[in-house]
Amino acid sequence: MKLQPQIIATDKAPAAIGPYSQAIKLGNLLFTSGQIPLNANGELVEGGIEEQTHQVFQNLKAVLAEAGATLADVAKATVFIKDMNQFAALNAIYASYFGDHKPARSTVEVARLPKDVLVEIELIVAI
Repeated sequence: MKLQPQIIATDKAPAAIGPYSQAIKLGNLLFTSGQIPLNANGELVEGGIEEQTHQVFQNLKAVLAEAGATLADVAKATVFIKDMNQFAALNAIYASYFGDHKPARSTVEVARLPKDVLVEIELIVAI
């Protein structure tokens, strides 16, 4: 029996700005799209890596909540950062959201992100 993907969407995170979903649930797995620092109204959060990373986590938490999950359920995170020189600041904020839970993670420096933001994070979650 083939699993049917379920679209996850919430108005507590920014709407998709392209042909994709905020997240897809497939069986007991949830795959989030990369979240960038837009607020729920779709407005870019001003500030540096700290402010932008906090907004990304608020968006991720909202999408996870809509699917019945929390950050404690995250199995894998992929972090895209515009400047690896800002990794320490991002990492401190990242650690504050996960606490003792340490999901697998990849971090990649990229040349450019949508809307020229400083950070984007996507998750794979076990529900």
